[in-house]
Amino acid sequence: MIAIEHIPTILVCDDEDVLRALVRATLDLGEYRIVEARDGEESLELARRERPDLIVIDMMMPGKTGLEVVAELRRDADLANTPVIVLTARAQATDRDAAERAGVDRYLAKPFSPSALADTVEELIRERRRVA
Repeated sequence: MIAIEHIPTILVCDDEDVLRALVRATLDLGEYRIVEARDGEESLELARRERPDLIVIDMMMPGKTGLEVVAELRRDADLANTPVIVLTARAQATDRDAAERAGVDRYLAKPFSPSALADTVEELIRERRRVA
């Protein structure tokens, strides 16, 4: 029997079309399936339906903020261990602290380095495979 390799799904959550397109272009170089959400509610809905291997989320979105979404995910037994990268223009120490308290795995400030994002995604996907 031939084993079929799992293609990791990445949920990209940002209300800015251009930012989602940039993240998609950055990650399309890898072997990923990309799913996109435009606000906090859609982020939660897609996370619950798609069960992504990793989430990239903005802190400031319409409806629920990125950190509110992360807090809900951390309370969901099926999604609690999903790695989350916050990608945000909010780069103050207090913002980083709030992200850490919410359970974010990595924090990248905008403008971000596409190679740093790709490296961080690959690192977290590798860690998730080791744990699984």
